[in-house]
Amino acid sequence: MVACWARIRARLRDEVGEVEYRTWLRQMTLQGIDGDEAVILLPTRFLRDWVNSHYGDRLRALWQAEDANVRRVEIRVAQAATAEPVMADGAGMASSRPEPSGLAESLAPAPRPPAEPRTSDPRSDWVVPLEARFTFDTFVVGKPNEFAHACARRVAERPASPGFNPLFLYGGVGLGKTHLMHAIAWAIREGETARTVAYMSAEKFMYRFIAALRSQSTMEFKETLRAVDVLMIDDLQFLIGKDNTQEEFFHTFNALVDQGKQIVVSSDKPPSDLAGIEDRLRTRLGCGMVADLHATTYELRLSILQAKAAAAQVLVPPKVMELLATKITSNVRELEGALNRLVAHANLFGRPITVDSAHEVLHDVLRAHEKRVSIEEIQRKVAEHYNLRLTDMVSARRARNVARPRQVAMYLAKQLTQRSLPEIGRRFGNRDHTTVMHAVSRVSELIAQDASFAEDVALLRKMLET
Repeated sequence: MVACWARIRARLRDEVGEVEYRTWLRQMTLQGIDGDEAVILLPTRFLRDWVNSHYGDRLRALWQAEDANVRRVEIRVAQAATAEPVMADGAGMASSRPEPSGLAESLAPAPRPPAEPRTSDPRSDWVVPLEARFTFDTFVVGKPNEFAHACARRVAERPASPGFNPLFLYGGVGLGKTHLMHAIAWAIREGETARTVAYMSAEKFMYRFIAALRSQSTMEFKETLRAVDVLMIDDLQFLIGKDNTQEEFFHTFNALVDQGKQIVVSSDKPPSDLAGIEDRLRTRLGCGMVADLHATTYELRLSILQAKAAAAQVLVPPKVMELLATKITSNVRELEGALNRLVAHANLFGRPITVDSAHEVLHDVLRAHEKRVSIEEIQRKVAEHYNLRLTDMVSARRARNVARPRQVAMYLAKQLTQRSLPEIGRRFGNRDHTTVMHAVSRVSELIAQDASFAEDVALLRKMLET
């Protein structure tokens, strides 16, 4: 039975892919076989209903292929009093501990992290409260961030490892730097070896240093900070131009590294691009491991949305997730905010989440992320498509092979930009606005009459929009 279940899970993983498997199927456990029925457990009703509707038939078919005596598959919600299930992911008996995640993170909600350090610890006043949701288990890994995630894991498991001290994480806003910083702090605190962690923003470090100067307690400042095992400074770019604070950080940095303590720093730029940071500090920051978090890809954004929906136990149609992943590309915070807003609206008004409701609720967000197409870009793309020179778009030539593409470009300028008809006319060789009106009307007629022409215009429009 254990071997059958292992093979079934492996088949499912191969069929649906790693992301889909970890989102919906990873938490399945086998309770046992009762007569001709295999009983599978999942931790929530949401997951039970989703797996039952999307994978129930496939699970039944895989079981029958393995064991002809199994005719039915029952998927239930695991109860606290339920006996230990026979098998979870992998071989052997099930346990309450998640499987090692490697570079592909679990998308299930993480268990609540332990409480913050006791306030009686003098260092606790230095620590920014950690976000309970920012753990390695809730960090969704993809190609743009897998290297930074692997480095963060290594530091959390073995602080002050050669080549990883300091660890310098950098990337744009909302790409996961702070999430990884918090995850490292949580993992170190939960480790078997007791270590003290001081996590703060660069701004807080500066304010503490200034306060110590004013109160003439700089020695206490130095001793307290240099007694920690791991120092984590977020948003180091805020120290640019703060020469005295940089100098103190440099000395603290050296003291901790010399003692074999771990330093973790994040910034929006790599050390080499931090203009305004002293050369000696920039050099020290770049001597360890520098890892960047790239802009998210469509696949990663879709995985993040699936993870957030699964954690919130909300059923979001795939088309809606695809819409959000396609339109909101700037950063993960905006993506998560859009999903939260959509879910809140659905809950407050008792309406299902659909593509239409997403457009209605998020109209301002989606409009803000629409690609801004310029008239010059339209002219260039149309000229390339029809094998014309760019100057033909603004010339006085009236030959059909030039005039028709020019009309198409005017039509697309009217459809894809906010420019007025007179302004569009000026961009096309100082033509009158009535010429633009005629071009828009003529192209609209041809689209309705000529399927081949309509496909041409649709292709151009799609290329410009994407």
